[in-house]
Amino acid sequence: MALSSAFHERLEQMEHTRNQRFSLLQAEKSLQATKYEVLASKLTNIRSMEQRCLALDQKIASQNFKISVLNSEIESLDAKHLEDSQKLRDLKSELEELEELGKEKERFYELKGLEMTDFREKVERFVAECRTRVNELRNHVDELRSTFSELHGNSGHFDNCKIAAAEKRKSELVAMKESLNKNLASNYQLRAQYEKQLQNILAAHNEDRRTSVAVP
Repeated sequence: MALSSAFHERLEQMEHTRNQRFSLLQAEKSLQATKYEVLASKLTNIRSMEQRCLALDQKIASQNFKISVLNSEIESLDAKHLEDSQKLRDLKSELEELEELGKEKERFYELKGLEMTDFREKVERFVAECRTRVNELRNHVDELRSTFSELHGNSGHFDNCKIAAAEKRKSELVAMKESLNKNLASNYQLRAQYEKQLQNILAAHNEDRRTSVAVP
């Protein structure tokens, strides 16, 4: 009877212990499930964060690529700007040289114009002098002819010495007249050449001025 009571008590203790252990196992299982859910949630959050990080990395890479492209364009524009600046400096230098050359041409044309004016005046004076000299020679020849006629009419014959002197003087005057006529013709020809050269120079000057005006 005592053994049965002790055995029964022992069974109750074992049942109680089993129940406690079962309760602990249930609690631990519940805790593990909770931990698993928390862990799963954290893993989900981590994956989401990883996705966001990947998207950000891709966005950053895209922005870096755009920045690289923009930097390349900026460098290209800087290089083109430097090239255009150099071209502009070269054009300014060339323009200054052309302006200086134009001024030199202006001075040259002005000087040549003054020389041509002076030459034309000299030629005109020489022509006038030649005409005057020719008229004087003509008058002198007329006087000699008149004298010759008077001598012929008065004496009926000629003094050989006077005739020879008169003929020689006449020949000299004729030769001088021919020389003056040649010089006059040569000067007319030279004058025409210089006038043609002056016209060519002025035409070239006007063409240069039109070309300079047409240059942007």
